[in-house]
Amino acid sequence: MSYALLASTRYDPFLISCAWNNDLDGSSPYLLLHYQVDRLIASAALNGQALHGGVTLSNVKALCNKVVREVNDSRGETALKVRVVLNPSGEIAATATPVKEFTRDPTLPSLFNPTTDFPPPLVLTIHIDTQPTSDTISLKTTDRRAYDDARMRAGLQPVGSLDPPASDAPDDVILYNTRNVVTESSVCNVAFYRNGRWITPPLAAGCISGVLRRWLLEQHRIFEASEDELTLDSIKDDEWVLISNGVIGCQLGQIKLHKDGDYAKD
Repeated sequence: MSYALLASTRYDPFLISCAWNNDLDGSSPYLLLHYQVDRLIASAALNGQALHGGVTLSNVKALCNKVVREVNDSRGETALKVRVVLNPSGEIAATATPVKEFTRDPTLPSLFNPTTDFPPPLVLTIHIDTQPTSDTISLKTTDRRAYDDARMRAGLQPVGSLDPPASDAPDDVILYNTRNVVTESSVCNVAFYRNGRWITPPLAAGCISGVLRRWLLEQHRIFEASEDELTLDSIKDDEWVLISNGVIGCQLGQIKLHKDGDYAKD
């Protein structure tokens, strides 16, 4: 195996106030960490990877607490992206980097109704990739080549790069498979508003089984599309898209199609 399994979560004291984020220990400053651990265990099983008993909620939380203490300020109030890596050997490691703190429930954008609600003040610009991607899988891993390639085609830099994006680059780019079915963005799961509800591509299309995607499905905030429902020719310019992951929560964007593109037409 040339990659390690990956879980990217968020440490943010604001999350303690969100009852939906509670785990077996009660309130938690980590965004859906118990779902992250569930996914690591399931992904390791799919890979035939031995865990040696090290991947439990208590062990992963202890590891996260350690790296948060090392990186955070003395009061522990800085929000952090925490990256947990499960290596093929079964060893787990974590790193953390600062992010902007939450000031409101990060799932609120999933309640937005594009047909009746006023648009939010912050709306992301989302492009569609210019070519299909055929080698994405439902596991979240350290192998990001397909996603970084899509970002570079859109004028964005790979995640973690300090280089600036192109002046006309979007905030994110959406990938699609060789059947012209939408899969996910370069860093998030996606959902589109159809017939009065948000629908998200199924895992069979080639998207990662995101932890916030799982929570949104369980709460009936989003619904799984049929396998070939979200095709490129169904995507319209300026339509709304809900993006989500285990670090940023939910955010809203609008699609901006390439004017010279031929992959999505009205």
